[in-house]
Amino acid sequence: MVLLGTMLVLFVLVGGAGTASAHAALRDSDPRDGSVLESAPRQVTLTFTEAVGLLDDSFRVFDPDSRRVSTGEAEHVKGSSDAVRVSLPEGLGEGTFTVAWRVVSADSHPISGAFTFSIGEPSATSATIDTGPVENAATSALYDIVRYLAYAALALLVGTVVFVLFCRPAGTDPLRKLVLTGWWTLLVSSVALLLLRGPYEAGTAPATAFDLSTLERTASSRPGLALLARIVLLAATAVLLTVVVRRRQRDGERDGDSGKPVLLAAGGVLAVGLTLTWAAAEHASAGIQVPVAMTSSVLHLLAMAAWLGGLAALLTSLQAAEPLPTSTVARFSKLAFVSVTVLTVTGVYQSWRGLGSWDAFTDTSYGRILIAKLCAVVFLLVAAGFSRRWTGQLLVPVATEAAEVAEVAEAKVVERVPETVGARVTSSGGDGGGNDATDGVSAESPSAPSDPYRRRLRRSVLAEVAVGIAVLVITTILTATLPGRAAAEAAEAAQDAPAPGVINASTTTIPFDVGTPGGHGKVQVTLEPARVGENSVQAVVFGPDDGFAIVPELRISFSLPSKDIGPLNAEVTDLGGYWGTNTLQLPIAGTWTMKVTIRTSDVDQVSVSRKVKISP
Repeated sequence: MVLLGTMLVLFVLVGGAGTASAHAALRDSDPRDGSVLESAPRQVTLTFTEAVGLLDDSFRVFDPDSRRVSTGEAEHVKGSSDAVRVSLPEGLGEGTFTVAWRVVSADSHPISGAFTFSIGEPSATSATIDTGPVENAATSALYDIVRYLAYAALALLVGTVVFVLFCRPAGTDPLRKLVLTGWWTLLVSSVALLLLRGPYEAGTAPATAFDLSTLERTASSRPGLALLARIVLLAATAVLLTVVVRRRQRDGERDGDSGKPVLLAAGGVLAVGLTLTWAAAEHASAGIQVPVAMTSSVLHLLAMAAWLGGLAALLTSLQAAEPLPTSTVARFSKLAFVSVTVLTVTGVYQSWRGLGSWDAFTDTSYGRILIAKLCAVVFLLVAAGFSRRWTGQLLVPVATEAAEVAEVAEAKVVERVPETVGARVTSSGGDGGGNDATDGVSAESPSAPSDPYRRRLRRSVLAEVAVGIAVLVITTILTATLPGRAAAEAAEAAQDAPAPGVINASTTTIPFDVGTPGGHGKVQVTLEPARVGENSVQAVVFGPDDGFAIVPELRISFSLPSKDIGPLNAEVTDLGGYWGTNTLQLPIAGTWTMKVTIRTSDVDQVSVSRKVKISP
């Protein structure tokens, strides 16, 4: 329980260091953000970088007077799990409309956002529009803490059982507490995640967790079904563990191998099933190569549990009163080596799948967190190397003693006591419990010099556990961060992809500040179709409060320095709320310089410039 508490404290401290971002990203919208349409659209369509799920209130549309528009029911575009839409009513009128949206990405994380489009001409919009909940801090914090606990409990449960089966320690009583702690913690955290899932998706307070309609929606969603499956698998695990314990109590050491293959197979199936409940609802379930990714995720989680949970079991056994056979430490050393190999192979694949490019290492949050994880893994491997070193030193006296016993056995029968790790050493040759020196490790025994190695082994294992917890924390944060591949894809789509069904247009938002009180704001300039030939220009000025602003003069000109063309005056005029023209002629494709001059009073004005791309 102390280990689990330590994990939780570190999770809260490190996990709270920054907010987690969701895994899907908005690729495109129809209408596009800031676009000006000649007529009202029949629907609003959003396209994401991966499949998304809908909520009861996924779309909220507001008219220029901040009144909510009655829309149809949100649905997926036929044949596209990554595109959703909602129909709009007839007779929307003119002006600027606001669309707020909230969906759930395929890997179970909610995402939200808002954008505007205008019909006819832009208009003033209220700065106090309630676009719906984005995130409830209390719900998000609780949900993250419970997620951390679930990961730690999985490692404790699976890792301890694997340690008992593979490493075969002499006494398992202290380890039973670890198994029970891991099982109960995983059960409670899974139930808590099931309850908190609805408020987490909707961005509401934790109190709404017990709303029946919310629970019903959660139970029918993929994350909810995965959590329900996890609870069922935990019940089956409890039955299996009970059968194993009763069998050992009944038969003791005389049970032989009868029935063991069946029990081992059942345990393996349950362990794989538990890890699948994570893989089916997180990164592996969305994106490219889903079958391979889910297999890799399951192997990664199993290897993580075998290593980190096994470390907790080893540390508990080393601290127990009953000595730990050196052979147990040697077996765990082999188990750790296999686990690290699996973690390395699957980790490299998952990193490649999530990043997509070398630049994503430094240009995305996912890449930077991954670098932190790699550094922590290096420290973990260093600690593991020290543990293997001290384990090797412990095995040397065992080999020497075995050779000596073999020589003596030629003359007489000798009862050999196995070398142990963790036994107390006394100067009188006793074991601290009044037994003969042959029952323990005496100062004169051949293995006495190994006692310093035992102490060093405890320290290195403790260091492994501490760094392993840090790795687990970073891994949990990584699973709640937008992958670099998706981030790059969304950024590229936002820059280059034209709006489906809408005339191609270039929209540029330019901040300005004339240096006087209240003399700052921004200008939104829309150039349509942003191609060679005749273009229309619409410019809207927003004040310091993001509300519509009136200015006495606005000038826009275009230059192409590479061809020594310009400046060409767009000759925009005040058209009653916005500035515009339909007669701007741009003769050559290329990257033009757009200069905007805003005069806010008789004497105060400022000029700002931006680059705009004109297509052939």
